[in-house]
Amino acid sequence: MIETVMGGFGLLEGPVYDPDRGLLFTDATAGGVFCLAPDGRLETVVKHRTGIGGISLHIDGGVIVSGRNIAYKGPDDVLTAVLLPNAPEDGIIGFNDITTDAAGRIYAGSLAYRPLIPSDDPKPGRLHLIDLDGTTQVLSTGVQTTNGMGFSPDGRRLYHADTWKNLIYAYDVRDDGRIGDREVFVDMGEGMPDGLAVAMDGSIWVATVYAGLVIVYNPDGSERTRFQFSTPMITSLCFAGEDLRDVYVVSGSEGSGREDAGTIYRLRADAPGVPVVPARVSITRISIPDSPSRET
Repeated sequence: MIETVMGGFGLLEGPVYDPDRGLLFTDATAGGVFCLAPDGRLETVVKHRTGIGGISLHIDGGVIVSGRNIAYKGPDDVLTAVLLPNAPEDGIIGFNDITTDAAGRIYAGSLAYRPLIPSDDPKPGRLHLIDLDGTTQVLSTGVQTTNGMGFSPDGRRLYHADTWKNLIYAYDVRDDGRIGDREVFVDMGEGMPDGLAVAMDGSIWVATVYAGLVIVYNPDGSERTRFQFSTPMITSLCFAGEDLRDVYVVSGSEGSGREDAGTIYRLRADAPGVPVVPARVSITRISIPDSPSRET
């Protein structure tokens, strides 16, 4: 059964589960990061910032957010530390989904164009690594429209969605966090993968944007099952709850005929999700006051 938890949002993205607080997510168009507590209370974690595509927890209680850059937001939401800046002159306009490996390194996909602006010339982006000491490097190039990422249960495979190519990639992952050559894990045909999450049985759960679907794939790339939702713009999902078997699915408003159709759904999975650990990267950059202006 699919349960509707809460609606009335614009474009929901980046759900991540905090065992101590509840479900964190962002409204990319209205701005802000929010926390939905188990008792239904909704609190603001980060104010103002729009354009966030991904969120990771940080071990010290703050959060890492994407957008025009990859930034750390302290627990009090007063100061920001930029961990990975944009560089438009070098083809990095901003960043979309992010995730962490078991060691707490951050993986972030950059965008070289604005996918929601039809006049923008499509250019491929990159996959970046922020290591534990705060240093960064490019791991892969040629990702047209970077989106969801998740690790296999043993941490040896990284799955990565390329939305406008309708592909899900897979990389072999080394002990130091670096990756091998990219391969196509699934060609979704006309399906467009957005956010994704991985379960402990090895299945890959993929939000299929504009189709109103979550499709579940087996580790060999074959389709296991699919779930149909009432809003077409299904953007992302995460595993949550004490047993990590609650699956929270979020949506945007596009295609619904409304501007406030962004919705949080919940369903139960047979297998728990792979735990997504907090980031442990060093926050050594000089913190600066965050701007309430809209992110690009």
